[in-house]
Parts: sequence; structure tokens; C-alpha cells
Amino acid sequence: MTDTQVYPRPILASSYRPVRVSRFFRMFLRMGDMLECGTLTVTLPDGSQRRFGGRAPGPEAFLTIHRERLARRFLIRGNLGFCEGYLEGDWSSPDIEALFVFFLMNQDRLSEAMAGKRWTRALGWLRHQLRANNRSGAKRNIVEHYDLGNAFYEAWLDPTMTYSSAVYAGDETDLALAQRRKYELLVTRMGLKPGHRVLEIGCGWGGFAEFAAAEVGADVTAITISPSQHEFASRRIHEAGLGDRVSVRLQDYRDVEGDFDRIASIEMFEAVGERYWPRFFASVRDRLVGGGQAALQVITIEDRHFDAYRRSADYIQRYIFPGGMLPSPTALKAELAQAGLMLKDMAGYGAHYAMTLRDWNRRFQAAWPEIQVMGFDHRFKRMWEQYLHYCAAGFRVGHIDVQQLAIARD
Repeated sequence: MTDTQVYPRPILASSYRPVRVSRFFRMFLRMGDMLECGTLTVTLPDGSQRRFGGRAPGPEAFLTIHRERLARRFLIRGNLGFCEGYLEGDWSSPDIEALFVFFLMNQDRLSEAMAGKRWTRALGWLRHQLRANNRSGAKRNIVEHYDLGNAFYEAWLDPTMTYSSAVYAGDETDLALAQRRKYELLVTRMGLKPGHRVLEIGCGWGGFAEFAAAEVGADVTAITISPSQHEFASRRIHEAGLGDRVSVRLQDYRDVEGDFDRIASIEMFEAVGERYWPRFFASVRDRLVGGGQAALQVITIEDRHFDAYRRSADYIQRYIFPGGMLPSPTALKAELAQAGLMLKDMAGYGAHYAMTLRDWNRRFQAAWPEIQVMGFDHRFKRMWEQYLHYCAAGFRVGHIDVQQLAIARD
């Protein structure tokens, strides 16, 4: 290694004066010799610094530790404990996304430590199982996230009120235009035509339903189980003069009856829960007419991480989307085949989701003074901004992706 200021092992920087530290903290710092790539500069609670280097080039990240207890959190609860440390002010970084990218790039070498103790993983998995998405559980889980208040989401989402990945073109910076492009791609993938009867499963605040009715001329049945979203979307459709073309229902997908020419579902599948994946795709199949088509936008996790992921509960499942579960591409294709649905096309837009999340974070930070007076505290702010950085890093390195799928029923 040519850079003499970067140490492949956790050697004390020359400015450091030894202080008594806990056993957990010493164990935490010794993980520096496990790094595969990149460099990490760590500022310790006493103000001294250590700089750790991996065996190969990679991202540069910075971590400031404010309290030694972070080490215990991480060594016991792994990645989840590290994220909880941010909620409690145990650490900070000038670039949180870059820090998470660094850890993800080194995940293969740090996987055992990042997973935490087996008993904590088991407890986390059990807690997650208790948030199952049966009818009553799904309603509770959705309300916990989406019913933070329409004013909260209006403060930082773009004017389309779209809470899913946009698709950008070139150097485009207009989030609303990128969201519209996403709608256009979905319309093309499902072959939507004027007069088609469309079921939208998980309609959010009504953006796609309005687009499909106003721009294409489709007749849309849009469903959600969030009372706040239902109220907003209903008012939106009424104000747009589309009441004759769009029906917004407060209804679970399992209770929908009737036939539809097309089905759309945009990042709702992540809230279904693995136990209910067969039921979801059976509902899609049964609601489509013969020859009907569907377009889904779904966040996926890499196949190689799927088994470990499904046996525990991560930060997003614990604090942001209770009951949530990402499929792997292979698992998703298997569920489609089991339901007798044909996958016609599948395209990934992970880099676009990372851009979307950065846009949301900028807007969230700018709107924080307005959000704070709604009654949200600084711990909530840290919880939310960490979620946006955490996911952006995952999409940036390809740990997770977002797929648009074109599906057909024979």
C-alpha cells in the first residue's frame, strides 16, 4: 500500500493519546483489519482519529463516534444496532450515504459482525413475524407509515404526490417530470388503451390513477387501505373532474371482485409479506380477463442476500415499513410461474431510485422547519433521513434494485 497514512490494520494515529476504553470498543475497532476495500476515517469520542484501509481501492467514508456505547450496539445487534445508534445520536457522518456504501462494499468480509448475535436476529425475526399482513395486520402496518399525515408527505414529495421511484432522462433534475416518465413506462408495459378497465392495487395519493384516466382515457378502480391516502386521492380525483372515470376505494386487494383488462401496482408488493405472495399473485390472475396484462413496479433484493435477509429484520422493517418484505428476482419469477402468470418483460431502475431518494432527502431537509411544527421531533428526523440515505446506498451498489415487470395472463 503506497499511502503511508492509510493502515491496513487499526494502528493508532500519531495524534492519539491512549485512554481507557471498553472491551466492546476495542473489539469494534479491531474490525478495521477485516476491510476489503476503501478507506474509513474514524473520529473517536476523545477527538483523536484512526484511519483504516482495505486491501483494494474503494469508497472513502468518515464516521464520528460520539459515544462508546455504539460498539456494544453494533457487536450485539449488528447493522440494526448501528442504525439505532444514529437514532440515539451515538454517531454522525458528513456523508451518511457514502458511509453505508462503504459498509455494503465491505459486507462480504463483515457479514458476520453486521448480522449481530444470533439471538438478537431471532428476536428481530419473531417481532417481524408478529407484524404479519393479514387483513387487520396489513391495515395497522400501512397506517403506521402512510398515515403520518398528508401534510407531512405534501411538505417534501413533488407536486404529483408520488412516493415511488422516478425514472430520469439524461441530466434531468425535475422530479415531477421523472415521475411522469415512470407512469408512461408503466402504461406502455401494460399496453393500456382508452376504455380499458384498470385495477390499481395500492393507489397511494392517486397520481397514477389520475394519469391513466386523464392522459390515456382508462376507467380506473384504485384501492388503498390507508384512510389518509383514500381521503386525499378521492379529493384529488374529484377536483380533477375525473369522478366518472376513477373510483377510489378503501379496500384490501383480497376483497376486490370483478374482471379488469389491466392491473397496475406500484411498489405495493413490498408490503404484502412473503406468506401472502401466492395470494397476491392469485388475485392478480383471477382479476385479469383472459389475455389481460399487468404492470408492476417492485423493489427487489439480490438473490445472494435473500436467504439471510428473510431470516431476520433490518432497519427498514423495524422502523420504517413494519411487515415489509422484499423478494429476490428469482423468488419473484417463481411466484409468477406458480400463479400461472407469464413474465413478458423485466427492467431494473436502481440507479434512478438512488437519485429519487437523494431528491426526497434534499426536499425533506429543506422542509424540516415546516415538518417540525407538525409535532415531529429530532429523533424522527434522524430516523427518516437515515432511511433515505440507507436505501440510496443500497440502490447505488446494487444490493437492492427496483424492477418494472410486464405480466400477462393466458
